[in-house]
Amino acid sequence: MELKDVMLNATSGAKCTYSVLQVLCSSNYYHSLFQVGMKALILVGGYGTRLRPLTLTQPKPLVEFANKPMMLHQMEALATVGVTSVVLAVSYHAEQLEQEMKVHAERLGIRVHFSLEEEPLGTAGPLALARQYLDGDEPFFVLNSDVICEFPFQEMIDFHLSHGSEGTIAVTQVEEPSKYGVVVYDERTGMIADFVEKPQEYVGNKINAGLYIFNPSILDRIPLRPTSIEKEIFPKMAECNNLFAFVLSGFWMDVGQPKDFLKGKQVIGPRVLIEDGVCLRHCTILSDSIVRTHSWINQSIVGRKCSIGRWVRIENNSVIGDDVVVHDELYLNGAQVLPHKSISSNVPEPHIIM
Repeated sequence: MELKDVMLNATSGAKCTYSVLQVLCSSNYYHSLFQVGMKALILVGGYGTRLRPLTLTQPKPLVEFANKPMMLHQMEALATVGVTSVVLAVSYHAEQLEQEMKVHAERLGIRVHFSLEEEPLGTAGPLALARQYLDGDEPFFVLNSDVICEFPFQEMIDFHLSHGSEGTIAVTQVEEPSKYGVVVYDERTGMIADFVEKPQEYVGNKINAGLYIFNPSILDRIPLRPTSIEKEIFPKMAECNNLFAFVLSGFWMDVGQPKDFLKGKQVIGPRVLIEDGVCLRHCTILSDSIVRTHSWINQSIVGRKCSIGRWVRIENNSVIGDDVVVHDELYLNGAQVLPHKSISSNVPEPHIIM
């Protein structure tokens, strides 16, 4: 029996798939099929605007986090659970990303396919564009390239097989759910009932963590056009009782924004010169930069080959691009400075220096 034999039309017009995986999951055959030659798609297509100006000279997945490119953390974790084929949905700096990741992929035994978006396709459209690589009989992973966590992929696989439905979303707990879209689900079964955007009243404290497992049938739901998986696809799946929440334990970070990037990466890169009297707190200083005497850098990122003058104060999630000169006795508060600039006046309020 094929999946298409058990498809029904919901009153809303969306396809509700009552999957035969529940039958197959009881057999060792399907479990081994799921883990041999698994596939994954990583959503890379964004321009990395929240980490600019660092991402003006390299794609965000290649920005180093904990001494290796962000995406390499994900690739290594996928390899440990038997993923042998990864699709990178790209649109920006595609050639640079291809050159870098192919070297790592060969070492990990992963075949990498590059799916190039000629226009932004949102968070669902890239799946439709890459259908030729994802179609088949077994489920596949989808990852947001900004996410860093403990990557419990084996546990996600086991959970997905246990409920046998079309999709699994990893969710994580946050302290202030009113700032996010909250996933409402049955804590006993994991079945998702609803998604509430920035709720004014408490409905839960779990949010979408950007890690998914889908059956290939989801591809029939997604048109080849700009589409939001969170707003257009997931609600329809939830209406059909076809989407389940897997709760992450341990740390989780969206390192695509400076404040979270700094939580996990507070380092001084190679060949950095720090002169006497400098105070560094919760910051990242990338390679070949110099920080002159009595300067103070807090909760900020300094790019490669920068020169920070004497008695400079930089704070409030400032991001200084590569090859920037900041002259003596200046104050930068939340500044975003593009590469190759010379700063000779204060930036008292958050501002982009172009």
